Amino acid sequence: MLVLGPVLRHVGETTAQVWVQTDRACTVRVLGCEAPTFEVRGHHFALVGVTGLTPDSRTPYEVHLDGELAWPQTPSPFPASLIRTRGPESDGSNRIIFGSCRYAKVADPRIAARLGIDALDAYTGRMLGRDPEEWPDALLLLGDQVYADELMPAIRRRIAGRRDAHPDWPDDEIVDFDEYVGLYRDAWSDPEIRWLLSTVPTAMIFDDHDVRDDWNTSAAWRDEMRATTWWEHRIRAGLASYWVFQHIGNLPPDELAADADYQRVVTATGDTWPLLADTADRADAETDGAKGVRFSFRWDLGRSRFVMIDSRNGRILDDGQHLMLGDPEFDWVEAAVHAPGTVDHLVLGTSLPWLLPHAIGELQTVNEIAAAKPGWRGRLGEWIRQEADLEHWAAFRESFDRLTRMIERAAGSGVASVNVLSGDVHHSYAARADLESRPPAAVHQLTCSPVHNHVEWFVKPGFRLGWSQFTRRLTERWSERAGAPPKAVDWERLAGPLFGNTIATLDISGRRAEVFFEQPTSAATLAERARLDLTAEAAP
Repeated sequence: MLVLGPVLRHVGETTAQVWVQTDRACTVRVLGCEAPTFEVRGHHFALVGVTGLTPDSRTPYEVHLDGELAWPQTPSPFPASLIRTRGPESDGSNRIIFGSCRYAKVADPRIAARLGIDALDAYTGRMLGRDPEEWPDALLLLGDQVYADELMPAIRRRIAGRRDAHPDWPDDEIVDFDEYVGLYRDAWSDPEIRWLLSTVPTAMIFDDHDVRDDWNTSAAWRDEMRATTWWEHRIRAGLASYWVFQHIGNLPPDELAADADYQRVVTATGDTWPLLADTADRADAETDGAKGVRFSFRWDLGRSRFVMIDSRNGRILDDGQHLMLGDPEFDWVEAAVHAPGTVDHLVLGTSLPWLLPHAIGELQTVNEIAAAKPGWRGRLGEWIRQEADLEHWAAFRESFDRLTRMIERAAGSGVASVNVLSGDVHHSYAARADLESRPPAAVHQLTCSPVHNHVEWFVKPGFRLGWSQFTRRLTERWSERAGAPPKAVDWERLAGPLFGNTIATLDISGRRAEVFFEQPTSAATLAERARLDLTAEAAP
């Protein structure tokens, strides 16, 4: 039987990737294409590469395990799962939904009321009453797909039995690969979410809670974690489970075929955990200013290009460096942005916003300077950094400036818009960027968070204050006095801040684009809270 899935991942003009987890070793078949499962610690997975699809088509599909029908489940209240391909003659339209920070549904009514209605679940309910032509072309999940360090009571009870064998492991955090498997099962097994993932191509990138809060905040944070007896188990399990559940489905077929780690796993016999542990170790380690595994990736959907940037694991922090991405990975991102092809809209996905509320961004830059000082001042700066989560792009100023330069070049390359999609900060907003060279394309920061999580009471006044002109002027002067160089970008908030569970839609049609933010009012109803034309000032 299927334990999880099917999850529809990368879809091309004639190809699709369908991910599943099964309860046993078997051969998985989708539309006449097959793949054997691979085993990880007694769990079985497969990524079926479907080929021979017709461009610009809608194809219902089923999943068979060793010849027996496993999907759709019968009876089912949902429409058939579809693979919808794009083609070279498509009209250039794309509807992309995005967001981050999603807790799974919970049975406890008190906790469920606190979390509110899952915006993604409500979006699914609305999809069921609409023609497939109105369904989104892709779903971008921008981090915190699971919470490995903030566990619901039911999960704590589920892992309580390990205390005798591992008394040094934290009682309120996930450590082992098997426990991660349970987290993903909780997150993806809700019937509405399961159907949505089966029929909307989904791209994913992680953020800190997929591993641990403040993951890779600084070299000091890493040293603290490495000093524990359990961190090595945790980072291996977190990265290995991310590779299985999230990463491999992000890759187009040609990249999968060239990926040595993937080929080793899918051609191995028996338990592949040693191979995945080695992959996780290389992904975590730094060698000559680079990581051993690249998690950033690119999707081209018609005339829109999506480049997802790993702003969490890709950080380079050893040997006094302080980079959001190492130079080799940033080189790859820049090459992906400027790769050949006709591109009307460039979309950059990064779990952490490029442009924050002004005062918070300035605070992060000042804190980076303070934390680098010797003695007690540096220790105080580091403590503030970790306690206040001051580790976004603005807190990695060299990387912030390089990202800004890349965006500025892209905005002058003939595209109609450049949009940076992000999450993490538990409020949603849109901001227009004003770059020094005044490129013709419109540039925006679009942030949507959370999809399903509780927003603490102090977040709202804090972010409203962060957006105010008064605090902006104060913190800009403070940043200048601290020695921060001037930024090559200014920005203006156009929508938000919006608080509460939210899903955002990027609607592209030809060289026009707009974004709108919606919040659930019932299990199948969303109310529009803000709408913005993203290309009003772009060249026709």
